[in-house]
Amino acid sequence: MAVLGQGKYRLIIFDWDGTLMDSADRIAFCMQRAAEDAKVDIPTSDEVKEIIGLGLPEAIKKLMPLVEDASALEVENNYRHHFVNNHERSADFFEGALKTLEELKERGFLLAVATGKSRKGLNREFEKHQVGHYFVETRCADETRSKPDPTMLNEILKSTNCVREEALIIGDTEYDMDMGRQAGIDRIGVTYGVHSKGRLEAYEPKVCLDAINELIPWLVNSLEC
Repeated sequence: MAVLGQGKYRLIIFDWDGTLMDSADRIAFCMQRAAEDAKVDIPTSDEVKEIIGLGLPEAIKKLMPLVEDASALEVENNYRHHFVNNHERSADFFEGALKTLEELKERGFLLAVATGKSRKGLNREFEKHQVGHYFVETRCADETRSKPDPTMLNEILKSTNCVREEALIIGDTEYDMDMGRQAGIDRIGVTYGVHSKGRLEAYEPKVCLDAINELIPWLVNSLEC
């Protein structure tokens, strides 16, 4: 097995929701219940999916710009409650995601996560699915700046001793692509998440993949070119 991590790219940074985890329906359902409990206008599922990837306060502000601060905070707290306790909508990894992480690690890549989730939320996912060992570094929206600000990527680069030319950011939203472009990091879009291929391509990714299991063949091909 070729040690691809000795090629141009050493560090692969993944978005979480919509890229590794098929959680859009769960997020939309919980946000709708949160709004209903707070007695504010309930957004549509498509409207909620539009803001997936942002930090929770930033997402609610964008989703509900006319809602007063106190009500927005109530929605935020309600959402956290529903996401932890709801069992009506499940979420699991996209097909091929875990196998891809395992093979990337075996091939010598450093793997990281840059997510709009909270630290508590990401740690909960790591514990539930026993996947924390794949990643050498993670950054969450509540411990740095929310996407598309590039701060979390710059922090990951610094902590892993990688330069931007050695890194890839992989995500399903224009927030991921914009963050990567601002950080000067090569980008890969995935089309099976919440934003369309056309929107991702506006940020000039190296490629847009239709399935996560296309990543390693692309990396092999890029090494040979």
